[in-house]
Amino acid sequence: MITEFDIKVEKMRKYCLFADRCHRDVRTKLIKDKIYGDELEQIMAVLIEENFLNEERFAKAFVKGKFKQNKWGKKRIMMELKQRGISPYCIRKGFEEISDEEYWEMARKLYEKKFDLVRETDLYKKRQKVLNYMISKGYEYEVVKEFMG
Repeated sequence: MITEFDIKVEKMRKYCLFADRCHRDVRTKLIKDKIYGDELEQIMAVLIEENFLNEERFAKAFVKGKFKQNKWGKKRIMMELKQRGISPYCIRKGFEEISDEEYWEMARKLYEKKFDLVRETDLYKKRQKVLNYMISKGYEYEVVKEFMG
């Protein structure tokens, strides 16, 4: 016999299968669905035990996705992961998905593309606009400075 609890667990399994989720996302969803206390904790335990919830896997997927698709830098990715309550260990594991060469190459390409797009005749102002853009994407000042020559 399928219980109400089983139905709730199955709904959360589907939610986790759609995309990797962190614990905070699932907790928020459960609370939104008016599931609290022991029942919430039991559902979380089932999802973790069955590997539907895995913060290391989430961190790796998040880092890879935000870097490759959104072209975010490490600072922005780290800030987002911390806001989601991801542990420093999982964040470190996530960043193992990006090699230093890939990171520098992405930063260089992004810098050059933005530099070409900015319509500014004053070279100082143009560089400043590109620097601000790169910082907003989460790239470190030291990295961007290398391309400013």
